Amino acid sequence: MGDHKEQPLRVGAAVRRRRRALELTLAVVAERSGLSVPFLSQVENDRARPSRSSLEKVADALRTTAVELLAAADPACSVDVVRADVTELEPQPLVRSLVRGHHQLLASEFTGDHDAGREFQHRNDELMYVADGGVEIEAEGRAYRLGRGDTMYLTGGVRHRWRATVPDTRVIVVAVAEHIEAVQDRPR
Repeated sequence: MGDHKEQPLRVGAAVRRRRRALELTLAVVAERSGLSVPFLSQVENDRARPSRSSLEKVADALRTTAVELLAAADPACSVDVVRADVTELEPQPLVRSLVRGHHQLLASEFTGDHDAGREFQHRNDELMYVADGGVEIEAEGRAYRLGRGDTMYLTGGVRHRWRATVPDTRVIVVAVAEHIEAVQDRPR
C-alpha cells in the first residue's frame, strides 16, 4: 500500500526537459555523447530504453547525472516507499535511486564495483555513507579509505572519484539536487 506500481522506468521526458532547458538540439547532444540522433529521439519518445552506459553518456552531455535523470523520470510524491528489491538499472554494478521524482534531495545507492576513472564534481554538498564493504575516495589530492559505517562529507565543487575495495560494497550518496542553488559558487 502506498507503493508505486512497478513499471519500467521511462526517462525520455526527463531527457527532453533537460535538453530543452539547456537549449540544445538532439544533434548537439548526439555529438557530445557519441550516440546517434535517431537513438536519442527514440529515448526521448520512450521507444528505446538506454543502457546504464548510454544513460551516463546522455547525462554527461546534458551536464547532469544519470541518477538525476532517473529521479526526474517519476512524478513527485509527498510520501513514497522505494522497496529494496526494485532495481532500476541492470546489470551489475547497480545504481538505485532511493528518492523518486523531482525533489530537492537526491539519495542513491551504489552496489558493486564503480568506475574509478570517472571523476565527479557536484555543485552542492553531498554525504557518502558506506553501508557495506569498503571504498577508496580521492578528493583534493588525498586518498581516503572508508569501511562499513563510515561517512564522508564533500563540500559542493570538490572534484572526487571513488572505487569499491571490497566485493558487493554498498554506498549511499545523499545530496542536494543540482537544480537547487543551495550553495553559492566558491572561489577555487
